[in-house]
Amino acid sequence: MDKIQKFTKKQLKTDLPEIRPGYTVKVHQKIKEGDKQRIQVFEGLVIAQKHGLGINGTITVRRVTQGIGVERIFPIHAPFIEKIEVVKKHKVRRAKLYYIRHKSAKQARLKEIKTKSDSKK
Repeated sequence: MDKIQKFTKKQLKTDLPEIRPGYTVKVHQKIKEGDKQRIQVFEGLVIAQKHGLGINGTITVRRVTQGIGVERIFPIHAPFIEKIEVVKKHKVRRAKLYYIRHKSAKQARLKEIKTKSDSKK
């Protein structure tokens, strides 16, 4: 293995959940303000996953705040990403959900996937 492969292997996170388009996720991000550090949570719908699961992998997360759509692109293996939690899973039939940008809240509803752990509650 050469030096670049060794370095990227050290940077990869092993505790990531399965993340796919249509999942609602909470991304916990470290924010540094001056000499203080805090964690900011961004919750939204994953509308795209690009560049695979390797070191270059990114997810695009969209949420609507006060009627304005906000999209953020997160590199999934970045050191400032504390953790990523999956909140809900929705059934989608596309790899990229860019059409959601042009839908209103009622039109953009997705069908939720029921898991076995949900039925026990």
